[in-house]
Amino acid sequence: MDKLEEAISILKYDDAGLIPAVVADSENGDVLMVAYMNAESLKRTVETGMTHFWSRSRKKFWMKGESSGHTQEVKAIYVDCDADTLLVKVIQHGAACHMGYRSCFYRKLSDDGQWETVAEKIFDPDAVYKKGK
Repeated sequence: MDKLEEAISILKYDDAGLIPAVVADSENGDVLMVAYMNAESLKRTVETGMTHFWSRSRKKFWMKGESSGHTQEVKAIYVDCDADTLLVKVIQHGAACHMGYRSCFYRKLSDDGQWETVAEKIFDPDAVYKKGK
């Protein structure tokens, strides 16, 4: 077992073999998204320097930006004290959110209990993700 495989093997994955990955902007710390990795997607991320995840809904690997071109260049990967959550610091090229926002966290709970959009879209998802491919 090489050092990377050893480092990946000490992580605490859930019953499906997944670990949450919080993805944050390496320059300002903004949380961009949360996704899931398994050992193989983490290995691909380290080897390529671009984020790779496991899609729970599609049951397949995916590289962030493979459809949109909005990629994430990995600058650092951290693990929390329990070894059950990753923090991936990236340079975000384009938007992180498939809804067209830079961050998936573009809505804030307002004082009147409503979800308020607090960011502007930076791309049109219908134009990027051609419906009915």
